[in-house]
Amino acid sequence: MDDEVNPKTRMGAKREVPPPLQKLLEWDVKATKQFVSFLLNFKAVEQFKKQCKFLEWSCHGLVWLVCWIGFIYMIDSTDLYQTQVNMFIGLVIDIVAVAVIKSITRRRRPAIDDNPLSFGPDKYAFPSGHASRAVFVACFFTILDPVPWIFYPPIIAWCTSVCFSRLLIYRHHILDVLAGAGLGIFEALLLSIFWCNQSVSHWLINFMTDEKIEGASYDV
Repeated sequence: MDDEVNPKTRMGAKREVPPPLQKLLEWDVKATKQFVSFLLNFKAVEQFKKQCKFLEWSCHGLVWLVCWIGFIYMIDSTDLYQTQVNMFIGLVIDIVAVAVIKSITRRRRPAIDDNPLSFGPDKYAFPSGHASRAVFVACFFTILDPVPWIFYPPIIAWCTSVCFSRLLIYRHHILDVLAGAGLGIFEALLLSIFWCNQSVSHWLINFMTDEKIEGASYDV
């Protein structure tokens, strides 16, 4: 376990990092500090920072997963089956992918994380799970399973605000957020290839909720 951290790269002090990558990470740490310090000179940004905690919870993986499972169990509508199943699969892919990559890279966050739900791989910064999740959700509801266009602006604004907030509260560096956003786009692309159609979604919903499918025979 990397207890000592190189402050210039936020990587474990004992880890061997290739010189080109080390220079990139050093630039990332400096650029993030300079960028955030510059932005905080503006009163509007300072006011926005006060909302960052809410944005953090609004895109937390555990919160999304629990709420979505509740949504599946509480709302039984065949018109929503594909949305419910595919979003659930996408959330699971996102959480697993972020955890695996963080466990491999193990890059520390810019500042001490005071989030009580941060444990295990979530202690690390690369990539940003909030950024990947926000971008994936935005892609899902604007491209994969589009909602009415009137909802596009608030969805995109929320996604952008979540990514931006990760920098303002020093949860991530610039490269962490960019990598997370890229991962979110990749997840949406992957889901579009393996999209569950209506029949598959119907079967999975019944399997998840342990309900009997109409027309099927069961032994009693």
